[in-house]
Amino acid sequence: MKLNNSIVIIALLFTISINAQKDKLLYYEIPEASENFTAGTVAARLVDGLGFRYHHASEGLTEKDLKFSPSEGARSAEETLQHIYDLSKIIVNACLHKPNNREKEALTYAQLRAKTLQNFKTAADILRSSDDISEFTLNFGDNKIPFWNNINGPIADAIWHAGQLATIRRMSGNPINSKVNHFNGTVRQ
Repeated sequence: MKLNNSIVIIALLFTISINAQKDKLLYYEIPEASENFTAGTVAARLVDGLGFRYHHASEGLTEKDLKFSPSEGARSAEETLQHIYDLSKIIVNACLHKPNNREKEALTYAQLRAKTLQNFKTAADILRSSDDISEFTLNFGDNKIPFWNNINGPIADAIWHAGQLATIRRMSGNPINSKVNHFNGTVRQ
């Protein structure tokens, strides 16, 4: 019986370790900058910067943080996470040439965070490899909107809300890691 318990504990610790490493890898630090400046690499770097900021603004939120709202009528941290996820779907859908819809998914905090980060990574990877980002129009049914609007719309809005998330968590008593260097996109050891 003791051997079985030991195996279960080891397996659990291994799973936790793998999940922590996965979390650390996806925008824990910003990817290395491209050597070439193209529309695609610049747009990708913008999304990578967003992913990095979002990673750290959303990392380690507690139930108290998620429910916290700075004032009556303002979004809670959890509602802000949902909004950023919705924006991430618009950003990635443009890169995947997919139409947008307003379907809501019931996701846990961990799922919401992971899917948002993955959407940013997918979009950035596609943009980075593109020679012509004008092909990535926003698709709202019959309404096709140029990529320019993705920059000043969902991407800029998501950056704005990642900053709000950092402020909300500070107000709830759980500020982001002070070792995060937004300028360099790194975390000091």
